[in-house]
Amino acid sequence: MSDMKKTGTPKDSHYARLRRAHRDEKAGGPPQHRPRRKVAPGEGPADGLVHLYGLHTVRAAIANPARKVRSMLVTRNAAERLDIGALEALPFPARLAEPREIEKITGSDAVHQGVLIEAEPLSPKPLDALGESNLVLVLDQVTDPHNVGAILRSAVAFGAGALITTARHSPAESGVLAKSASGALEHIDHIEVRNLAEALQTLHEMGFQSIGLDSEGPAELEKTFSGDRIALVLGAEGKGLRQKTRETVSALARLDMPGAIRSLNVSNAAAVALYAAGRFLNA
Repeated sequence: MSDMKKTGTPKDSHYARLRRAHRDEKAGGPPQHRPRRKVAPGEGPADGLVHLYGLHTVRAAIANPARKVRSMLVTRNAAERLDIGALEALPFPARLAEPREIEKITGSDAVHQGVLIEAEPLSPKPLDALGESNLVLVLDQVTDPHNVGAILRSAVAFGAGALITTARHSPAESGVLAKSASGALEHIDHIEVRNLAEALQTLHEMGFQSIGLDSEGPAELEKTFSGDRIALVLGAEGKGLRQKTRETVSALARLDMPGAIRSLNVSNAAAVALYAAGRFLNA
């Protein structure tokens, strides 16, 4: 009898399995199949600072002399991938951390890749700091940080000299925006203006042709280009360009798409337009 108490009978095993199955069902499945518990973002950065995370984002921020980093949390694996050497040698406080410690700050939805920095945001520049660039992007109240980050990435990839936004109705620098930009935030001037129509007029005086992208534009984008300086103007998804912007740009143009879908996400439209403008300017 003592042996049966130790090993259990087949009947006992059957009921034990049923109990485990019932327990697992209530918990969302066996431990290895249960979804990860979501963690909400923790306390935000100190006043006037931003949290930036992700390998590309942090690597570019550290390499940018204009970026002032205040502190870093990094896992051992991420430190090796960043190739930053001894943490003590960095010009800001840095320490090793476990992934979950970083996740408590970023939340579980953020892909932090084992590194988080607290830094001062980059200061936007005025329009007269534009310099000699011949290609710029202008955003008319595009507010989604994921879209703006993706647009920044394309702008840098295609050699745009600046991203111009309004002081209001534009996303502030954040970890979400910077992660979507994948390091591009550190490689392009961000110019901030108060009045977009006045800024477009100034761009015209500087020799820019401003082209507003509109799915119902009267001409194809490739047939609209002229001159040797181009400002591509994009509006928010859904409402598009504001009426005053439409009245101020040099031309309205569409991306000609033969498929059943007649419009693109604003970040995808920006990438296509940048490619086309670059081909024209460099022809």
